Amino acid sequence: MKIGVFYASMSGNTEAIADLISGELKNQNHNVDLEDFMSVQSASELLNYELTFIGLYTWGDGDYPDECLDMIEEIEQLDLENHPFAIFGSGDTSYPEFCGALDHLQRLIEERGGTVVGKPLRIEFNPEPEDEEEIKKFVSEALMLKETC
Repeated sequence: MKIGVFYASMSGNTEAIADLISGELKNQNHNVDLEDFMSVQSASELLNYELTFIGLYTWGDGDYPDECLDMIEEIEQLDLENHPFAIFGSGDTSYPEFCGALDHLQRLIEERGGTVVGKPLRIEFNPEPEDEEEIKKFVSEALMLKETC
């Protein structure tokens, strides 16, 4: 299966999660493209995959990262055509909305006709060794649920 893993990361936390997801997908013999959002030319590129993982960190009190705002505006104009997405991110539980950007992204994807497979994966700060099992479970669930779409 051809899978895209896209992420925005300021401190490296979400990038580390994306790396672990990509590694797990490759271990399961999937063809994976791993890209920082800054290298994506158009939001329509997200639809070039059988399954698309999107990872964001949450800025402030639940906002999208600044480097994603142009991409979010493009997504707001796309018909996501039942495309399956799995979303993940890093955040800080001291804020009222832990990983709040993921909630906004899920609503946007669903409003534009896409499908979010499974629950968003939320990791506090940098993934620790104990988070790796949760990441593997997230990947397996996304792959399984993608098949039911």
